[in-house]
Amino acid sequence: MSGPRIVLIGPMGVGKTTVGELLAERLGTTFRDTDADIVAAEGREIAEIFVDDGEPAFRELERQAVRAAVTEHPGVLALGGGAILDAGTRELLAEHTVVYLSMDVEEAVKRTGLNAARPLLAVNPRKQWRELMEARRHLYTDAARVVVATDGRTPEEVADAVLDALEWKEA
Repeated sequence: MSGPRIVLIGPMGVGKTTVGELLAERLGTTFRDTDADIVAAEGREIAEIFVDDGEPAFRELERQAVRAAVTEHPGVLALGGGAILDAGTRELLAEHTVVYLSMDVEEAVKRTGLNAARPLLAVNPRKQWRELMEARRHLYTDAARVVVATDGRTPEEVADAVLDALEWKEA
């Protein structure tokens, strides 16, 4: 099978990029983040795209970025928190090794401060984060081969847990 060795999914702020970089290093491969791809292609931050163009326009950019990355990238791939909302993306991920990095709301508060730079959390962040997770949790779980809780763990411990859960050895 071609495509990424591991695809990381989960909510914003869970550490997909940090853990993904560690996993890529440990597996002797490269790392790619679809949010970074969108920012590079558009020349502006995701929050700006949301404000200027709206969420539907961003989701279309995200669909395209995910499709390209899953097709082209052979290493570790991190997807934006909402990428899993798209049925086509979920279908595309079905044949790949997908890891859902999970965390609870208290951990999200600690990690992100649930700040305004997160466009979907601009008003009443804790409530919105809980609602987003209620809407998305089953999508993350259904798409994943394994679920790794990140609460109270360092990125290194999460990377170890991912490799253990997949029963993989480092390069």
